[in-house]
Amino acid sequence: MSLVALSELLGATVRDASGTVRGRVREVAVTPQDHPTAVAFLIVNTTDGERVLPSSSLKSCGATVRASGDASGWDAYTASDGVLLLKRDLLDQQIIDVHGRKVVRVNDVELDVTPVDSHVALSVRAVDVGARGAIRRLAQGLVPAFTLRALLEKIPPRVIPWQYVDLLETDPARRVKLKIVYEGLSKLHPADIADIVEDLPAAEREAVFETLDEEVAAEALEELDPKVQVSIVESLDSDRAADIVEEMDPDAAADLLEKLTEGRSGEILKEMQPEERNEVSQLLEFGKHTAAGRMTTEFVAVSDGGTVGDAIEALKQFEGSREAVATIYLFSVTYKVTGAVPLVKIAVSAPSTPLAELREHTATCAPDTPDDEVAGLFDKYNLVTLGVVDEHGRLAGIITADDVITMLRHAD
Repeated sequence: MSLVALSELLGATVRDASGTVRGRVREVAVTPQDHPTAVAFLIVNTTDGERVLPSSSLKSCGATVRASGDASGWDAYTASDGVLLLKRDLLDQQIIDVHGRKVVRVNDVELDVTPVDSHVALSVRAVDVGARGAIRRLAQGLVPAFTLRALLEKIPPRVIPWQYVDLLETDPARRVKLKIVYEGLSKLHPADIADIVEDLPAAEREAVFETLDEEVAAEALEELDPKVQVSIVESLDSDRAADIVEEMDPDAAADLLEKLTEGRSGEILKEMQPEERNEVSQLLEFGKHTAAGRMTTEFVAVSDGGTVGDAIEALKQFEGSREAVATIYLFSVTYKVTGAVPLVKIAVSAPSTPLAELREHTATCAPDTPDDEVAGLFDKYNLVTLGVVDEHGRLAGIITADDVITMLRHAD
């Protein structure tokens, strides 16, 4: 196995089986739907126009490309959206480095050349995002090959293995044909995704959120700067935006929709499922800078006459955020809050243990409690969650610590 750079291959002389020069390499093509890394063919500029040289016909690749068979058997090239052209689609383009959690620009592409029977196979190994790739391209044809190799050996490589690369494609139809789904990006922490997205131009942000799984997109959206949130949601179709907003915590969804125009907010609410729409609509009725405006209606509450086993069953059925399960709230027969049990006590107690034995006093506040008082309660009692109760003492929602952190970060 040997290595060849895309910049070295582009413009290389192409000879057929007779040794006759038939043209020069213009492009290197990969068809991702067939194989994610294998080069399918080269596009060769010949006197008869652009021709397709299949990878199966390559005898050697480097400064000179040698092909088996006669050039008369090379088909004319026809453009296709399902083809990834390495020069056009990668060189100087921005990509997402999943491993490094950042957006980078491609300076060159490294290709493996592997002997297979009577020919060689080409495959994409990595993208070069460092000075070595940039200098190789700038000096190509201007500096003698021996001198250039000696210079490049002194420059530390900075490459990203192909498996850590997520392409950025803004055309929805082409994304489908290339099957670009941001698989690597979707496995990152939502906060890392948010950092990457904030470094992208608007069109590429939209492309990312069009293809990410709704749940992943929702978590990442919650981590973004509010202005970027609004920009992304306004760029998406209403049904796609609704799918993502449905997966957000209700309080975060309400905060986002409150920042949109009334018309746009209404369009998204209309596309949402009834249950999620009702939850968010209720939160939108409350003051923005109050406890009710900050709370989520997703929480775990169990009768104070129950057992640890009952609490565990409620936790199994809960579909809200991880932060919301830190505290299990207890209520009486009249549904008034009577206390709470930290999750850690549930974890270390036998299922038959009565919850009343584990009950702790819990701080609560009224729906109209202002933000500064909410933050003060968290600080005073070292809270993980804060219950918001109505005028009858019933739990209307909870505020989690991450809600308070977000509140303080984005304080107007």
